Amino acid sequence: MKTLKKYLNRYFIDAMGAMALGLFASLLIGTIFGTVYKYTGLELLNTIATFAKGATGAAIGVAIAHRLEAHPLVMFSCGAVGAMSNAMGAVIGESGGLLRWAVTAGDGSGVFYAAGPAGAFFAVIFACEVGRLVSKKTKVDILVTPVVTLLAGFLASWALCPLVSYVMYYLGTFVSFATTFQPLLMGIVLSVVMGVVLTLPISSAAICAMIFSDAAYEVALANGTAEGFLLAGGACVAGCCAQMVGFAVVSFRENRWGGVVSQGLGTSMLQMGNIVKKPVIWLAPTLAAAVTGPISTMVFGLQCKGVAAGMGTCGLVGPIGVIDATPNPDASMWIGLVLVCVVLPGVFSFLFNELFRKLGWIETGDMKINA
Repeated sequence: MKTLKKYLNRYFIDAMGAMALGLFASLLIGTIFGTVYKYTGLELLNTIATFAKGATGAAIGVAIAHRLEAHPLVMFSCGAVGAMSNAMGAVIGESGGLLRWAVTAGDGSGVFYAAGPAGAFFAVIFACEVGRLVSKKTKVDILVTPVVTLLAGFLASWALCPLVSYVMYYLGTFVSFATTFQPLLMGIVLSVVMGVVLTLPISSAAICAMIFSDAAYEVALANGTAEGFLLAGGACVAGCCAQMVGFAVVSFRENRWGGVVSQGLGTSMLQMGNIVKKPVIWLAPTLAAAVTGPISTMVFGLQCKGVAAGMGTCGLVGPIGVIDATPNPDASMWIGLVLVCVVLPGVFSFLFNELFRKLGWIETGDMKINA
């Protein structure tokens, strides 16, 4: 059990957290530059956005290899593995069947669905661990290590990426259809679940990058559920914002303005230690998410896709993602953005938290963040 816990922590906490950093340094920053370009028209920003997004796979590869403490040659080779696995996938037919393994769309039959960050995550981990086995073990390390790492990465990509893309295809399709036909229920479920994931020591950004990828959006467009797809992303933004803003507000007694900044613009994960000691402190932000999620889907129709859906107010990336995914932002979107992402999470979290304090469930000092 101890060994299993070690590897689960290594791959699904450490590696996934590193993956989120790789996404942030490439796809996410590229999205921000692209959004600013849309409103300024500065071609320089568009150029940066294009290349940053194009480097997503490589950034993921290097980030994961670095977190797994790979030697330099393994790490740099994993950059190539990440680029390769991020692009590989499968061609899926109109009926939803897997037609063939593929790197590109080929002759245009069916829909090419890249494995994206999800495929890169698994392929890079495999390639990195194999590369570490041979790294610095021979006198011709400069040849052996990259060759072995790249071959392992290709084999993992060829074997896993089409399957990963197939799973992500159906997951994205389910979320799109479910939100299209049940926006109220899915608004609650997605907001609560993704908000909880954001606060846990795993990456909500990485998960959203997998579910709400560009390929998934193209599929949603093809089957007529694009609106549900984007609404689902908006609900995830609402849930993540509820956790971050919620904890920033309810822990103000203990952490003051430093806590507002570190949690509201940083991460609610800072409360994880306190949650383990007293889980009830998690209830107020989570209930707030259950309220703001359906308000997002049913009232304001906030939309989002990609990694931004899992970032919340971290660097204001979630709200920026909503702006970027909205073709023609109007007053309703701006009002909804402020209310769902900032005002309502703070208000509802405060009200729920005060109720729990009066019931004696929460006391001052329960949410103190250790410096």
